[in-house]
Amino acid sequence: MNNALTEQNSHTSEGLDADVIVVGLGSMGSAAADRLSERGARVLGFEQFHRGHDNGSHHGGSRLIRMSYFEHPDYVPLLARAFELWDELQADADDRGWDQLVHYTGGLYAGPPGCITVEGSRMSAEEHGLDHEMLTAEEIRRRFPHFAVEDDEVGVFEKRAGFVRPEMTVALQLARAEERGADLRHNHKVLGIEPTDHGVAVTVVNTADQSDGKDDPTPEVVTARKVVVCPGAWAPGLFEETGIPQFAERQVMHWFSPGEEFAAYESGPVYIHERADELQIYGFPASDGEDAGSKVAFFRNGRPVDPDQLDRAVTDEEIAEMRERLLTFVPALGRGEHRASRACMYTTTPDTHFVIGRHPGWDSPDIVIACGFSGHGFKFVPAVGEVLADLILDATTRHSIDLFDPMRFTEVRAAASKGGNTLVGENA
Repeated sequence: MNNALTEQNSHTSEGLDADVIVVGLGSMGSAAADRLSERGARVLGFEQFHRGHDNGSHHGGSRLIRMSYFEHPDYVPLLARAFELWDELQADADDRGWDQLVHYTGGLYAGPPGCITVEGSRMSAEEHGLDHEMLTAEEIRRRFPHFAVEDDEVGVFEKRAGFVRPEMTVALQLARAEERGADLRHNHKVLGIEPTDHGVAVTVVNTADQSDGKDDPTPEVVTARKVVVCPGAWAPGLFEETGIPQFAERQVMHWFSPGEEFAAYESGPVYIHERADELQIYGFPASDGEDAGSKVAFFRNGRPVDPDQLDRAVTDEEIAEMRERLLTFVPALGRGEHRASRACMYTTTPDTHFVIGRHPGWDSPDIVIACGFSGHGFKFVPAVGEVLADLILDATTRHSIDLFDPMRFTEVRAAASKGGNTLVGENA
C-alpha cells in the first residue's frame, strides 16, 4: 500500500465514502480503478452505462498496438511501459484461463517516402533504438504479397506490434479492481462534482431506476478525497467550461472476408497505409476466422457527433468507400464479401494529442482528468491507468506527460484566467 496515502487517509478520509472516485469505467477509467486499487486506495467507480456496453471507444474486437509511433517520438517511453503492462495483463488472463488478450503479429506501416506514416514511424524507431526494418516495395511484395504497394512506396516493419482485445481488457481491469475491494457501479450517471473542505462531492443518479419505469430517481451525493474523470466521448460537454478544444467524432469499422486468400490474411501483420489523395487506413489479420472477416477502418474519416445521438447505422455508401480504398492496397479484401460494419466514436483534440492532468479550472491536485485520446489511445490503456494513479496519489508521475498538458491550449489558459471554473457538469 502507498504509505503517503495511508498517512493521508488517517487524517482526511475518515467519514468519506472512498479515497478516490473514478468517473467513467471504460478503457481509461477501468485502468485507473485497477492501478489505484493495486496501490491500496479505496476506489468507488461510476459508469453511466451497463457493464460491457458498446457506447464508447472500447469495442470492435481488436485495437492495434505498436511502438514505432508516427504521431510523435515522445509517446514511445510511455508505450514501452504500456507494453510491459500488457504482458502483465496477459499473464493474469492466462492465470484465469481466459482467451488470448495480446496478439503479437508484427506491424507494417507503408506509403510514399517521406509520408507521415513511414517517416514518423522511422524517426520514432531510430530515436528510441527500436527494432525495425526499412522495406522497399519489392521486399514488401515478397514478404507480404497480399499488399499491393506501388513501385515507389516503402515501409517500416516492426516485430513488436499487433493487437489487443478491448472488451476483454476492460473486463479484466474491472475484475482486478473489484477483487481488491473497489466498489464499481454501472448504470450510474454523474451529474456534478464540487470541491469540499475535505476533497470532493459527487452527485450521481442510478439510471437503472429510470429504465425500470420509475420517475425521477433521487440523486445521491458521495464523497471522496480525490476524483479521476475519464468521460470518453462525453468529455466535450463535460469539460466545456475548461476551454479544452475537443469533439466527439463518429468512426466506422468494417469487416471483409479475403475469400480464397484467407491464409495470407489470417497470419499477416497489422498494417497502416497512406497514399497521396487517399485516406489513411489500418487493418488487422483475419484472426477470428474467415466468417468473421478481417477488420479495416479509415483512421481519420469521421464527422462531429453528439455522443447521445450517435447514428449507428452504416450506409451502403460508407461500405462502398471502404471497398474502393481496399482495392488499392489489400485487393483481396476489396473483392471479398462484406461481413459487418459498426460505428464507434473518437474524442479528438486539434493536435490529436491526449489530455491528461489536473482539471485546469480547479486549483488543486484533487481532480485529475483524462480525455481527448483522438483515436489512438487504447494501446496506452494500462500505462495511462498507472499515470492517473500516480497523479492522484502522488500529485506527480515518473512518466513524461508534458505533451498531454491541458494548459497547452490557448482556450484553456483563457478560461482558467477567468476563474470560477470549479464545477464538472452533466453527462459523465
